[in-house]
Amino acid sequence: MTAHERLASQIALVPRLFTSCLGLGKMPLAPGTWGSMPAAAAFGVMCHFQLPPWVISVIMLVILLDASALCILFSPPVIAATGRKDPGEIVIDELAGQSLTFLVAPLLAAAGALTWHAAAVGFVAFRVFDIVKPWPCRRLEKLPAGYGILADDLMAGVYAAIVLQVYLHYFGG
Repeated sequence: MTAHERLASQIALVPRLFTSCLGLGKMPLAPGTWGSMPAAAAFGVMCHFQLPPWVISVIMLVILLDASALCILFSPPVIAATGRKDPGEIVIDELAGQSLTFLVAPLLAAAGALTWHAAAVGFVAFRVFDIVKPWPCRRLEKLPAGYGILADDLMAGVYAAIVLQVYLHYFGG
């Protein structure tokens, strides 16, 4: 193999590296759960250290936008490489959907309501909706390439955000 071929081979790995959330999507069990964890952990840590609500929301927005863009951009080459419409190793969509779950919570929560418990509730709610795929999640999966991979997780994130708001209103702080 020539140096040029080696370089081309290594460059081809970049989409898989990003869409698998730096390898989390290659975990043998529940890769989607692993892909959701970074956003939930970041949210929990920021709540624990009581960062200002707007800072938490901005960080969740940055994660959401970056993960969404990477999913749309890099999913098509991974689909082509694997021959699967929605390869299980692509979990950056879970990162985007999970961050959407936490996007507005800091801005709407009562003081002291943002805890590890809120992070856990948002995490579990997102995973349930991502797995069950209530309407229109399954329908959104039919969108082409990276858009379909991403859209159902964003919808699951909306549903989970609603559950999180109910939890924060009735049980938080």
